[in-house]
Amino acid sequence: MTQSELLAFASAHPYLSLALAGLTVAIIFNEITSLFRGYKGLGPAQLTALVNQDNALVVDLRPSADFEKGHIPGSKNVQMSQFDPENKQLAAARSLPVVLVCKSGQTASSAAGRLHKAGFERVYVLDGGVGAWQQADLPLAKGR
Repeated sequence: MTQSELLAFASAHPYLSLALAGLTVAIIFNEITSLFRGYKGLGPAQLTALVNQDNALVVDLRPSADFEKGHIPGSKNVQMSQFDPENKQLAAARSLPVVLVCKSGQTASSAAGRLHKAGFERVYVLDGGVGAWQQADLPLAKGR
């Protein structure tokens, strides 16, 4: 396709062209911000490998009732309202990878940003949260 054909298409279909330009800018913006957010997303298989190889600390930010119904084995429950990057337990894990987990991945993202600002270097979020863990058919522990 030549440049003149692209210009002809753009002038014939201005709304489609504007939508394409808008989506392109949004995708580029999203990719750039993910590079500078200070934490990485990972999937259930990557989480398992990180726990097994690097002894990662898994912090579940869901309410206690949800945690007791089923959580990732070995995870620690911390309420989002009580989440503090300067907490003694978290401060001791500053050198370890810390993986934050919530129901869907949204709450964990804001907590991950706070950990990064507090100086934690290896911060991760489980993409899709506990729901992704369940979809991957991985076991959940019950109770505390």
